[in-house]
Amino acid sequence: MIYSKKMTLGQRHSLAGWAFLAPAVILIIVFMFYPILQAFFTSLQSGNANSMVWSGLSNYHRMLSDPKLKTAVINTLIFAVWQVPIMLGMALLLAGILNNSKIKFKPVFRTILFLPCTMSLVAYAIVFKLMFATNGIVNGLLLNLGVIDQAINFLGDTFWAKFVLILSLIWRWVGYNMIFYITGLTNIDNTLYEAAQIDGASSVQAFRHITIPMLRPVILLTIIMATNGNLQLFDEPYNLTAGGPGNATISISEYIYEVAFKSVPDFGYACAIGFALMVVIAVLIILQMKVGDSDE
Repeated sequence: MIYSKKMTLGQRHSLAGWAFLAPAVILIIVFMFYPILQAFFTSLQSGNANSMVWSGLSNYHRMLSDPKLKTAVINTLIFAVWQVPIMLGMALLLAGILNNSKIKFKPVFRTILFLPCTMSLVAYAIVFKLMFATNGIVNGLLLNLGVIDQAINFLGDTFWAKFVLILSLIWRWVGYNMIFYITGLTNIDNTLYEAAQIDGASSVQAFRHITIPMLRPVILLTIIMATNGNLQLFDEPYNLTAGGPGNATISISEYIYEVAFKSVPDFGYACAIGFALMVVIAVLIILQMKVGDSDE
């Protein structure tokens, strides 16, 4: 690197720092900011890939009266409302149990619980699809135990399809979030719990007044990641239920895929939905971070 003789030591350090940052900045601009801008400009056009014409905000107006998009939004919100609290609650409970010094073989249990999130998204969706098929292992087990009289069409019923999808999401991601909580728990000073025990606090009280407040930053992080993941949900509904039955499990991301690549491709409208989704996610993240800051 060539420095000017008139540059101060601080200016040289600053120039060196920017030189190291430049490759990463260029990559972020090329592969992140440019596609976002390109998607926004595309969202203001209509037509197919060969003949795009300027249409202004017509694609955004269309979103307000699109019944299938409304269904996809409602489905995505249902998945988030049920899956996120249950998953994070179970992750926090399991982290508390596996952080107990009296539990033996903790690394083994942690590994077993973490393994689902290492599986291929397509592979585990196919496994759940086979398990909950009409002649699958779940129906066979319930029939043998006498819980049901006839097989349930889990993937062909509106309620049960949502149930299976939410269950699969919880199974896959509970161990992933558990690792975050275990990491946070290991950073809490044990003397706080010892002092609480001396003062006569129960385990529930210690968990409520020590563990939860100390884990608040980690909990906020997992809420943001889980919410973000749900709003961009695609692989599970696409591979497990194909959005059915009757669009009962179609997600926003799956609908964007359908608009962009199925039937008559409409890249402008797909980009409009995607850009609107990005704005919603950004707003939710900002609100969640504001709430976290105000709780401090």
